[in-house]
Amino acid sequence: MKALSIANIKIDGLLERLNMRRSSSVGVAFSGGGTRGFSHIGALLAFERFGIKPDIVAGVSAGSIAAVLYAAGLSPLEMRQCFAEASNMADFREWTVPKDGIFKLTKFGRILESWLPVKNLEDLSIPCVVCATNLDRGTQVAWAKGEISQRVVASCSIPIVFKPVVINGSHYVDGGVLHNLPAWAIRDYCDVLYGINCSPVNQNYQYKDSLIDVALRSYHLMAKANLIPDIRLCDYVITPRELSTYKTFDLSALDQAIKIGYEATCRVLEAALNNKNQSSRFIRKSK
Repeated sequence: MKALSIANIKIDGLLERLNMRRSSSVGVAFSGGGTRGFSHIGALLAFERFGIKPDIVAGVSAGSIAAVLYAAGLSPLEMRQCFAEASNMADFREWTVPKDGIFKLTKFGRILESWLPVKNLEDLSIPCVVCATNLDRGTQVAWAKGEISQRVVASCSIPIVFKPVVINGSHYVDGGVLHNLPAWAIRDYCDVLYGINCSPVNQNYQYKDSLIDVALRSYHLMAKANLIPDIRLCDYVITPRELSTYKTFDLSALDQAIKIGYEATCRVLEAALNNKNQSSRFIRKSK
């Protein structure tokens, strides 16, 4: 296991659920990335193909949606169906008075509740951590207990684009502000950790005279910078580079993003399997 950059992480709700950690437990950290997060569904399909079943998951923003749906017991194809019924982002968001955000995600929170068989994180089938940013204190937060929809909406609330979410008197925004890949939250709770970064930065970006576009571009650059420490915590990192040109809120990219995520994950898992087989042959020859 790689060393933690954040010492003595204790997440309320995880210790009692995990109890004695399995000797070969697998964790998956899902990054944020808007609708590019559909690629997480493809990654889970690839894990199924290789017989890998995560024992614990964590997510930020779009990754938090993938994490809670999977932890609730939905199959990747069922997760796809949830979004296939939506025509555009207006199905999930509502306009608000542009004081602390242009849109609000309360509508999506209600839809998410309808998809889930349980209400609270501690009732999910496998341990799941939802990460967000405490805007008041300027700190990252990782929830393994509490109401799911409220915390996922907080994790998805990109500053300026969406209103902050108030939970127990504190204001929360997208977890990607500080850690767009939540490896830090579960590194100490698994033996093998996969990080899935669905938000590679577009190097050929062209400026658009739009408040939302400037906010999103700034967010993506910020997320790129804060990924590095969490990538170092992972044993394997999957980054579907083809997603860099995909728009943040393009629901029409559902199946393309799933395919890209599936193929990128298969490449990493195949390489890992080949390396393992080569190492085993080397050990046998050395005896």
